[in-house]
Amino acid sequence: MGFKLTIKKFDEQLEILRQEYKVYAPVMIKGKGTFADTNTIRYKEIESIKQVEFDLKSTFSPKEIILPITQTLFYFTENDCEQPKQEEKKILIFLRSCDIHAMKRLDEVYLENGDEDYYYKTLRDKVKFVLMGCTESFENCFCASMGSNKTEDYDMYTKVQDDEVFVNCKSEELMNYFKIDECEETQVEPEFVLNNEIKVTIPENLDQRIFKSKMWDEYSARCIACGRCNFVCGTCTCFTMQDIFYKENKNVGERRRVWASCHVDGYSDMAGGHGFRKSKGDRMRFKVMHKVYDFKKRAGYHMCIGCGRCDDICPEYISFSNCVNKLNKAMDEVE
Repeated sequence: MGFKLTIKKFDEQLEILRQEYKVYAPVMIKGKGTFADTNTIRYKEIESIKQVEFDLKSTFSPKEIILPITQTLFYFTENDCEQPKQEEKKILIFLRSCDIHAMKRLDEVYLENGDEDYYYKTLRDKVKFVLMGCTESFENCFCASMGSNKTEDYDMYTKVQDDEVFVNCKSEELMNYFKIDECEETQVEPEFVLNNEIKVTIPENLDQRIFKSKMWDEYSARCIACGRCNFVCGTCTCFTMQDIFYKENKNVGERRRVWASCHVDGYSDMAGGHGFRKSKGDRMRFKVMHKVYDFKKRAGYHMCIGCGRCDDICPEYISFSNCVNKLNKAMDEVE
């Protein structure tokens, strides 16, 4: 159903919805950017649609809402284990088409890849999506090449224009929060980007022969193993486990799941001092092949969604899209 209402009326009904939902959206955070006196756009809980940053791409993905950076799995004592108290409210997330596709990738890893992950599913079952349209492509985006520029998997679509909010709501549950007599019915269709300046082509003959290519040597020289590309990526899912012991009693503490990165030193270390992928080029190869080769062989679609955040954040100006395009020439050379 499509309708429009004023920002004031939308916020009034959003306030009612917030009694049962925690509402998250990309928000401009002043002075918290990578460099001094710069800003960042990150997902935060909102109280008004006026806080939502519709015009710029978020620096970080919404994945941290349902896959927290640090998540306590349980508390332990000398004699017992206890799970943390669960948040009773449901979750509503404002996000773009590419990020909805990213959630599908997370679901594939945590819900379809063997037994369901209990901790992920507990949060995921609470989530509803509010689609944010894209009127034009952002810098470094290549979502059209990855097929993530369009989606129908949303519960509600919103667009702010002047002092009005245009809404297309597919969820009966969410519709219950709107007073239809205060809304004006109108045609509302999501806006999707059809083309990006950046085009990415993945070679059809891509296989493990690419492992021996010299193209990876460049990244051993350039990459500094900071892991930023992994942490802003909407589809990176790796984590490590930490047991935290309290100073007051070293037999009491908690087990946490914490994000990890295949680019960071120590990620693949093993007992006895052995480690896989010690060179940064090998780590880049592992990430690239996972995003555009390994995952597809299992799931039938590519892991990368073409959001371009990895290119945006890299301090060494390494471009993931350029790297993928280089695979074409590299495969010709290994034949």
